[in-house]
Amino acid sequence: MLQLPLVVTAQVDLVLVLVSLLALWTRLSHLSYPNAVVFDEVYYGQFVSLYMKRVFFIDDSGPPLGHMILALGAYLGGFDGNFVWNRIGAEYPSGVTVWSLRVLPALCGSLCVPLVYLLTLEMRFSHLSALGAAVLLLLENSLIVQSRFMLLESVLIFFVLLAFFSYLRFHNAPTSSWFRYIWLLLCGISCAAAVGVKYMGVFSYLLLLGVAFLHTWNLIGDRTISHLSVCVQCVCRVVCLLVVPVLLYVFWFYIHLSLLNRSGPHDQLMSSAFQASLQGGLSRITQGQPLEVAYGSQVTLRSAASQPIPCWLHSHKANYPIRYENGRGSSHQQQVTCYPFKDVNNWWIIKHPGRQELVVDTPPQPVRHGDVIQLVHGMTSRFLNSHDVAAPMSPHAQEVSGYVDFNVSMPAQNLWKVDIANREAESEVWKTILSEVRLVHVNTSAVVKLSGVSLPDWGFRQLEVVAEKLFKAHSSSLGWNVEEHRYGTSQEQKEREAELHSPTHIDVDRKISFWAKFVELQWKMLTVKQEESEHKYSSAPLEWITMETNIAYWLHATTNAQIHLIGNPVSWGVANLSLLAYQLLAVVYLLRRRRGLKDLPDGTH
Repeated sequence: MLQLPLVVTAQVDLVLVLVSLLALWTRLSHLSYPNAVVFDEVYYGQFVSLYMKRVFFIDDSGPPLGHMILALGAYLGGFDGNFVWNRIGAEYPSGVTVWSLRVLPALCGSLCVPLVYLLTLEMRFSHLSALGAAVLLLLENSLIVQSRFMLLESVLIFFVLLAFFSYLRFHNAPTSSWFRYIWLLLCGISCAAAVGVKYMGVFSYLLLLGVAFLHTWNLIGDRTISHLSVCVQCVCRVVCLLVVPVLLYVFWFYIHLSLLNRSGPHDQLMSSAFQASLQGGLSRITQGQPLEVAYGSQVTLRSAASQPIPCWLHSHKANYPIRYENGRGSSHQQQVTCYPFKDVNNWWIIKHPGRQELVVDTPPQPVRHGDVIQLVHGMTSRFLNSHDVAAPMSPHAQEVSGYVDFNVSMPAQNLWKVDIANREAESEVWKTILSEVRLVHVNTSAVVKLSGVSLPDWGFRQLEVVAEKLFKAHSSSLGWNVEEHRYGTSQEQKEREAELHSPTHIDVDRKISFWAKFVELQWKMLTVKQEESEHKYSSAPLEWITMETNIAYWLHATTNAQIHLIGNPVSWGVANLSLLAYQLLAVVYLLRRRRGLKDLPDGTH
């Protein structure tokens, strides 16, 4: 029977409420000031604009979750991406809601303060200690500054703190309560979010995994718990702390790639297959191309090793010099290079060695793995050739040339075996974009590759192409894939040159899977690094500890108002001294214990 009146009893931690309100006030008040681009907003803002326009990009500094959080705030504020992020201090136009661009990092920075308070309590410290920790974070200058702008540091710190708080709530909860696994699941989600914002979050994630492993190891050794219970708890920990973070990490990229489906400025860093999957850009060129490479096909061959700038197998009406500067001689045949720009001289024709025709049959005869072919340069009709002559810049490798018959004892060696490296069957057909092919020289078994060395002025500073023995060459530098492809129909040179500008279209769908795009994007993020250089804001790690250097975030052009990033001297000084004192005390206690003086009982953690 329901009893009246209904009475609800609640306990409110007024200290927690107070520090939370103060944190919101210090981080959210006057958030739109200054109404100008501040420090790294010029960097992150570019990615936000690309999200708004759904244009593909790569940020080698970290995964996409942080950028998507910033883009969410911009989206909620009605930002359309039409702003040029070209300099720090540029004024935001009236149509840009500055508050919405900065609100989510500010909220994350505000929530860090009550999280530290609760985290300190979960570590079994007193309320006074928790208040002290929260106040130190509340009044920390550097964290206030970073929280008030469109930056990712406050977002990363929030998820790291949430992960550790959630894990401690799980660990401290009664073992009989299955509700505590909600906290463990939240911990796994927070770890995935931290790593998804910046790769720096990996270090905190590994620390938490180490703590969890020690606790799990102690659990396994507890003979008072049944075998079934131990197994169930271990499985739950593995799922929540390993499986869930990995799945969510992949999920962040799934959203990222689903949103960014349009061609953009970073396309050239990706493979031809990846580029062709985006709207516009290369897909406009390759849409409707023949899928199967046939005898008589006109193709451009892109090097799989040309990173970060792509380049294509190229030749032109210029020969190697008779003698190089170091006195070595050459074949004086036509230069073959790798050219980092689209050009009509990038086109080659796949020729059958036993036929003179340079057109595609009806029906087309496809080229398969293991077939021997000749490659004819489309604009000069020179055959791709190699021989026992040292390459110009890499004398340990063979020269690759467009064969010129000078009536000397240097016969043509222009037969090449097609080796499809990513084949699924021995008789697989050479496919446009999808197949990664190695061109193996029949006479010498050398493989055509990009050396990565630039040629001198006589080679127009283009990249050197050589032929190298398979056992000497790195496999990553040997692959080529057909990017643009036409079925040739003209036998005469003049007609063929004109034909190179008018591709035939045969509708073929060539989508790559999400997993292929995910793996490629991961590899590019980890290997393609933007050039780092010293600048006037550079600082060394030791200067961060001693606060010898501050960072100027913003300077008003007329009033001289300024925003600087520098730590609170009190909190930084206390933190540095505390760490030093802790290490000294640990050494003293270890030495005394070694001498048999036990100041702390054995069970102390």
